[in-house]
Order: sequence, then structure tokens, then C-alpha cells
Amino acid sequence: MIPRLKRLFHAGLQYMNTKYISDEYIKWLTRANAGMLNSGNIYSMSLAIENLPSASPVLEIGSLCGLSINVISYLLSSRGKTNRIISCDKWLFEGAEKGGNLGSSQISHAKYREFVKAAFVRNVEFFSPDNKPYTIESTSDEFFILWEKGETTHDIFGRNITLGGKISFCYIDGNHTYEFAKRDFENVDRYIEPGGYVLFDDSSDMDYFGLTRLMKEIERNRNYKLVMKNPNYLFRKIINLRHT
Repeated sequence: MIPRLKRLFHAGLQYMNTKYISDEYIKWLTRANAGMLNSGNIYSMSLAIENLPSASPVLEIGSLCGLSINVISYLLSSRGKTNRIISCDKWLFEGAEKGGNLGSSQISHAKYREFVKAAFVRNVEFFSPDNKPYTIESTSDEFFILWEKGETTHDIFGRNITLGGKISFCYIDGNHTYEFAKRDFENVDRYIEPGGYVLFDDSSDMDYFGLTRLMKEIERNRNYKLVMKNPNYLFRKIINLRHT
């Protein structure tokens, strides 16, 4: 079998063997909350949350309409975890930088951005009122500058938060190009604590976003262990036993 077909064959097996969780609430949530969330990601999120190394914050890069963050909020609460949730998104979508309308419609990119952001706010306030994330309206690059400086800033719900410190779990779901995803990982790597988890959306071996190269690089990183491909990649930072 030629290499490319062999790779696609094994990637197809991964999809067939994807693990899921059965949860009535999540079924209802995913019916009402717009978003693109692979069911396998929910299983991986659950596994990571059940095994968080500490009460350090959980971080999400990229929020869209709030589906994944509402799932994370629910998984934390239902599993008795008290970790604070922090996310960042600027709701700048591909093609929007040129302005204009969506295709031949009368809806502008600017209005679409406002709609999606408003949908995020509405969804989070409805589904996660008791465990609402602190969401910073920024790109991930801007966010990590604030995080590094330990800045106090305000979120889109009008609350102040002081950023900085360790992270126990990060879901990377921002710009999926190799360059951006790698930079997100490098930023996260500086703060993810030993035993902490990193999950990449759209990173399966069949996806076309270009993350396969990055996933192979992290697999070779001696500081990380591949936990599972379900079919997206979940890594855990290695615990240095000499310091435990």
C-alpha cells in the first residue's frame, strides 16, 4: 500500500474507533448551541478534566459560539472541579479582513462578527451561569502578552481578572494553520504545568489544516506524552519525578 493511502487507511480506522461519552445534557446542549465540536473531543476533554493535576485554570483558545466552553464548564462542574475557565477570541474570521458582505448576501462580515459574539454571550450566560468563563476579547498572541505580564484586564462580561500563572488544561481551537497553532502551543507550553493536558482541535491525521506536521513534532518532544488520538491529539506534559 502506498504511503499516502496507508496513512489515510489508518486515519480512517481512528475515526471508526473514536471513543465517545453518553450524556443526556450534552446531547441537548449540542442541539441548541451552534458550533463545530468533534464528539471525540468531548471524551478527551472529560478524560483530561477527570485527571487535572491541580486547581489551576483551564484555558480555551478560540470560542466561536461557546459550544466547547459550555461543554468544558459542564464537565468541570459535573466532576466536582473548581478550576476557573479562561478563554480568548477576537471573532476575526477568515476573509473578514477585506470587509464586504458574506458572498452575495446583504449580511456584512462586521455584522456577522457581532452576531457570533452575541451568540457566544447568550449561550454562555444561559448554559454556564454558575461557572461562567472569563473571556478576553483578543487574539491568542495578544492574550499571552497579557498573561506573561500578569496584567489585570476585563472580560466581555465586564469582570476584572488578573492573568498569569500555571495552566492545568488547554484546548487549542484558534487559527489552525501550522504557524499559528505552533505559536499557540509554544505559548501554552510555557505555562502548562507538569501533568497538565493540551488538546488540539482539527488535528487528526485526516484533517487538512496542516497540523499533522505539528503533531509529529510534539510527539518527538520529550516533555510530552501522547495520551490518545480520538481522533484529535491529546497530549500530557510529563511529570518530572525528581521534583515530585
